[in-house]
Amino acid sequence: MSLYEREFDTGWDALDKDEATDRAYAIGVAERLGEFNREELEAIYAEMNSAYHKSMVELAYDEGRNEAKRAAETTSADREALWNDLVTGETVYVDEDDVPTGGRDGLPSALEKSELLDRQSVDSTETVDRPDFLER
Repeated sequence: MSLYEREFDTGWDALDKDEATDRAYAIGVAERLGEFNREELEAIYAEMNSAYHKSMVELAYDEGRNEAKRAAETTSADREALWNDLVTGETVYVDEDDVPTGGRDGLPSALEKSELLDRQSVDSTETVDRPDFLER
């Protein structure tokens, strides 16, 4: 059984675009690791009903091949380790409040939250009050 077949069921009837791109990426990785599965890639490609989705499948396949090639060139890991790292790797979710801003490792200060677009409270009448410089 191939790496792809262990991770993905090949007896599918329909795929959405996200499933199709995930599978195409995995096929690209597997192909770079020496396991060819062109029939599955062609079936996934045929399942997509628009040129946009077909191009996304092609891009995901190419990205899988490219990332597997880069990983194989930069590490001495075996096929199984590369597959696990690229395809079955753990997804990391970062809480929005934990995203660093500013500094060397964070986002630029220009991307920090701004209050310019925040709405004022409904009861606020400050915007229609007389300006401070007209007050005595």
